[in-house]
Amino acid sequence: MTDCLFCKIVAGEIPADVVLDREGVLAFRDINPQAPVHVLVIPKEHIQDATTIRPTHGGVLTEMIAAAGEIASAGDVDQSGYRLVFNVGPDAGQTVLHLHMHLLGGRPMAWPPG
Repeated sequence: MTDCLFCKIVAGEIPADVVLDREGVLAFRDINPQAPVHVLVIPKEHIQDATTIRPTHGGVLTEMIAAAGEIASAGDVDQSGYRLVFNVGPDAGQTVLHLHMHLLGGRPMAWPPG
């Protein structure tokens, strides 16, 4: 999508602090971090949000989760714990309409969130 912020990051049109680049996913630091480790993991293919995921997206979802594990290990939060979050819609806090998973770690997480 030509007007999608994350698609522009994938295309290299907008800079990002990239922490991992794989065939189907890209991960970069959130510009408004909510934890010491706050990374967004996105599919390179434009998928609007979790409601538009189809069975054919299984591979990219697996790649996103595997990437999160790798990033958590590199960020030294794999042992203490981390949170993976998909927001869907404005009430959940989704501001960019491109599927993305937040990896948050490096501090205790409260429940319920928000």
